[in-house]
This record gives sequence, C-alpha cells and structure tokens, in this order.
Amino acid sequence: MTNPLLDTTGLPAFASIRPEHVTPALDVLLADARTALERVVGHEVPADYDAMSAVLDVATERLGRAWGAVNHLNHVADTPELRAAYNANLPRVTEFYTALGADERLYAKYKALAASAAAAALTPARRRALDNALRDFVLSGAELEGDAKTRFAQIVERCAELRQRFSEHVLDATDRFALYVDPARLDGVPADDVDAARAVAAKDGRDGQAKLTLHMPSYLPVMQYATDRALREALYRAYVTRASELGDAELDNSAIMKELLQLRHEEARLLEHDTYAHLSLVPKMADSPEQVLGFLRDLARRARPYAERDLAELREFAARELGLADLQPWDLAFASERLKQARYAFSDQEVKQYFTEPRVLDGLFRIVETLFEVAIRPDEAPVWHPSVRFYRVERDGELVAQFYLDPYARNGKRPGAWMDDVRGRWARPDREPGAVVQTPVAHLVCNFAPPVGDRPALLTHDDVTTLFHEFGHGLHHMLTRVEDLGVAGISGVEWDAVELPSQFMENFCWEWDVLRRLTAHVDTGEPLPRALFDKMIAAKNFQSGLQTLRQVEFALFDMRVHHESDAAERLQAIIDDVRDEVAVVPRVPFNRFQHTFSHIFAGGYSAGYYSYKWAEVLSADAWSAFEENGVFDAETGRRYRREILEAGGSRRAIDSFKAFRGREPVIDALLRHQGMG
Repeated sequence: MTNPLLDTTGLPAFASIRPEHVTPALDVLLADARTALERVVGHEVPADYDAMSAVLDVATERLGRAWGAVNHLNHVADTPELRAAYNANLPRVTEFYTALGADERLYAKYKALAASAAAAALTPARRRALDNALRDFVLSGAELEGDAKTRFAQIVERCAELRQRFSEHVLDATDRFALYVDPARLDGVPADDVDAARAVAAKDGRDGQAKLTLHMPSYLPVMQYATDRALREALYRAYVTRASELGDAELDNSAIMKELLQLRHEEARLLEHDTYAHLSLVPKMADSPEQVLGFLRDLARRARPYAERDLAELREFAARELGLADLQPWDLAFASERLKQARYAFSDQEVKQYFTEPRVLDGLFRIVETLFEVAIRPDEAPVWHPSVRFYRVERDGELVAQFYLDPYARNGKRPGAWMDDVRGRWARPDREPGAVVQTPVAHLVCNFAPPVGDRPALLTHDDVTTLFHEFGHGLHHMLTRVEDLGVAGISGVEWDAVELPSQFMENFCWEWDVLRRLTAHVDTGEPLPRALFDKMIAAKNFQSGLQTLRQVEFALFDMRVHHESDAAERLQAIIDDVRDEVAVVPRVPFNRFQHTFSHIFAGGYSAGYYSYKWAEVLSADAWSAFEENGVFDAETGRRYRREILEAGGSRRAIDSFKAFRGREPVIDALLRHQGMG
C-alpha cells in the first residue's frame, strides 16, 4: 500500500488519505524523527545551524506536515473512524514533541551553538529563531530533572488529550441538535434562510418542515429575525447549554475544564512561574498578567458609558415598539436588528443580497493584488470536500504561495473560522544547490451558509469581514520573505500581535471604493447603492460599546481563570463575577458559555484571549497610515508588506510595527474607529 501521508514532497493528498493510513505513517515518521534526534545530539553533527537543521528540522517538518494533514481533516471532515485514528495517535505524537522540547542533550547543543563564534555571524532572522528555541526549551521543561521532568511530560500529554475531548464535545453537541418546525413558525426570517432550512429538512425526509440547527448559518437568522419569541428562547437555551451539565451528560465539559486548569497551574509551578498566566505571557508582548488586566479594565471603563447608552436605547425601543418590557438574552439580537432597521432604514438581509460569494472573492483578490503586487489564480490540488477551492499566489510570474479555501458550514466540520498552515516558507537545508525555496501553503476555513439551488452563496457583511480577517492571517503566512522555518510568516510572531494583519484587513470592508467593486445584487447585478452604504457607515458603530464589553468579558474571564490559583473550583463564580464587573446586558443563570469557549480550552488562546483587543490597537493604528495616505496608496502598501507581512516573526512585533509606523502604537485610532474616541 502506498501511504499518502508518507509523501511530503508536494501538497497533501487529501482526497486519498484514509483513517487506516494514519497509524502506519506515524510509525515510520516518528521512528525517523527519533533517529534524527539521536543523530543530531551525537558527535557526528556539529553545533552548527545548517548541520543541525539538515538532520532534525527536515525530519520533524516531515512529521509535522503529515500530522498537520490528519489534524486538519479531523477539524473539517470528522468521521468516527478518523476521530478514532486521530485519538489513538495523539498521545504518541504529543509524547514525541514533549520529549523533543525537553531533551537536555539537544538543549545543550543549542546552547553550544549560541555560545559559538559562528553565532555572531548568524542573520538577524536566524538569531531570532535561535533565541526563541532556547526560550522554548526552558518552557518545555528542558531544565527540569527527575520526577519533575516525568510529571511535566505527563501533564503535557494529558492536556493534549483533554483539549481534543473538549473540542469533540463542542462539535458533537452542535451537530446532534436539530429542531424541525413548521415553516410558519419562521415568520420574519429571510426567505433564503427559510428555503435553506426546508431544503435540509427535505434531505432528512421531512418534506414540508424546516430544520434548525446550532450552526451559525441556521442559528443566527432565527435569533435576528424570527418573531416567534418562544422559538428564539428554545434555540438560545440549546446554544448556551451545549457541552454542559445542562445538556447531554456524556458531552459535559465541566470536568475537562477543571482538570485542564489544575494541570496548567501545576505546569506553571513546575517551571517556577506563579501562575499559568505568567507562564503564558513569557513569549508574548505583554509583560505581566497585571498589565493585561489593567489594559482590559481601562478599556472596559472607557467603553462602559457607551454600552450603558446602547442598552438603555435598546430597552426603550423594545418596550415601545416590540412589546418586550422584560428584555431577555434571546431577544437581544432580534431587538437590535429591529432597532438598527428603524434607526438606519436597512437590514442585514437587505445588504446580504449584494454580497454574492463569487463577487466578494473576486473583489478581495483584486484588493490584495493591487496593494501587495501579486496575482491570485485558480490552481489544482486534491481536496477533502467538493466545495473546497485551491489557488496560487504569484509575483512577476513566479510562485509565491498557495492556499485552500473551505467556505461552507456542514456536519463534521468544527464551528468558527480560522487560518492554518500546511507548510512554511523555508530554504530547505536538504535541497539541491540552486533549487527554489519551499513556498508557503495555507488553509482558510469559514462556516458560511452554502448556496441553495442555482443561486450563489450570499454572505452577510459580518461574513465578508470574517473572510477578510482570515485572509489577513493567510497573507501574513504567505507573503513572508523570511527563509528560516521557525520565524517565517506567522511562526515566531508573539501571540498577542498575531491578529494585527487579520484585523487590519477588516478595515477594507468599510471603504466605499472597495465595496462598490465587491458587490453585485444577486438578482439585478447592481453594485451596492451609495445610499445603502452610507446607512451602513452610520450604523458601523451601532452597539460598539456593548460589543467591546463582550470581548473584554471573555478576555477577563480567560486571564482570571489562568491567574487565580483556585480558579478550577470557581469557574462559574468567576464568570459571574466578571459579568458583574463589566457586563451590562441581562443574563440568565443557565448560560454556560465557558463550556464551549474553545479558544482557551481547546485552542491556543489560554491566558491569551486579550490578544484580540491588544492587537486591535496595533491594527487600527496601522490602518490609520492608509487613512492618512490613501487606502490604495502603493508606497504605504509596499511599506506595510515589507515591514509587517514579509518580516514575519524574524524580529519583535513592536519593532516591525515601529518600522512601519515610525513610532510606538497608541490607542486613539482604535477608540476613534469604534466611535468611542
């Protein structure tokens, strides 16, 4: 049997990868990586950057690409068989990387390299990669000994298992819910969303009914538009109790969260940090948990008057116009949409008719091509689902990068949107003399409503913003000019700065010159009218105070549960306390948001969710340079590409920012952009 996971010379053979390939491939790749480790720590390989990389990095990159393909499929094409294969191999992959990061022999070799005369001649990018490696050895337990080292490895392996289980519970709890209703109960819901719900029900053999799920393209239109308050409440209750003790017992994440927090605290103490929050911040821009907490509370203080005004207006409108004297959480999206329509005389549904997916993609690509001097072309590669597309990015006829786009929601696909790397840019040490540098490849994943019938998929303006956001991450990965794997693209970028390029791209979604090229009405082909755009701009900061407090609430909860040593025993109390401190919206006792907070319990944002607001200061300030010089100013775009995107992780994020902006970042632009300046 030819195992597609063992061929890492080109792109992953996604269409050919089967669950039964996973274990045999990892048998080979893990053995090769262990052999490489033993070689590199021996006497035959000198403490030389290229010599070590040619042995170890080549083997671990091959392993990482194969496991990355399996991990990706686990996120976007989950099946019981694939999940079983993934979970069977997760412990041994984790064990290998834990042992690698904590190997005192390898650590000693890196220290010898850093102390050598040759180190002084390393390029700045390589010096940065070496410094990061030395730091990461310490964070990976390389300086631990005896029982402490053994226990550290146990903690890392167990945490990987718990993160995966948390994520599976969220996916399964989302996928298992279905509510079939008479379409008459969907009064107020846009016709295209009703048609989609009826089509899905028909596929299930329920002709004449409409199927509602907890996936965003189904859930959100009901919450925004359905006049049936009981239906909104039923869906809301199902959504906010997912993966909790109030739902299916076998999918309850309560014990997982508790154990994860206990283990993270123990890990921090083993590495001689007071809390996991302190440990998490070591490789980030922020200096301390106290600094982050101060930043968040200052932002909450600035936003609170605006949020209180937002809520007062909403309550008054809901009582006067909608007969909702006791505004509840399941009324917020509905009442807000009605208030926005009344105040600005347009609806998200009206706007959505202009954002056909083909037109949006074409417009996005034209912006990127114009500003960053590249060309984006359709390309071919094996994919995991028929709706997935593949593209290439070129400059002056030469391949720069490639990317997959997986746009639609479906069962077996994790909720949300994300960018992930398939491979990084790298001047491979094992390449033939004169061979080209390995080009980067990215995944761009969203969960938009798929097309119905022969009409193209329609995106909400929020969907468009999400697409631009993820493409910003993709550009950071794909346009790098750094050729050292550890600091190329997004690799090596401080976590609290990694959102800068993604949030930066969102700003294009509010520019008239952009939107008129990005839109074509699904029926008439007409671009977005200027009058409708003006209403959107007027409404841009609608409830921005409430939205800011919501993000601060999530970030404060995250930082506190990783900063307070007894947090594992007090999760609900902490989130209640945080809401008392910053939230102004009504809440219900059954809300279990934390049980699906995958960013911090299954992703990489533990004690790092503040990064969204932290990086937003950077991105808003970066965008203000384009406001000053012109959105499509070629020289500003060139400077941004050179100093931010191309530099990747080869230097500190603050140095890249200052190289672009010529000064330290300030919060003024963020507050101004959000109408709170």
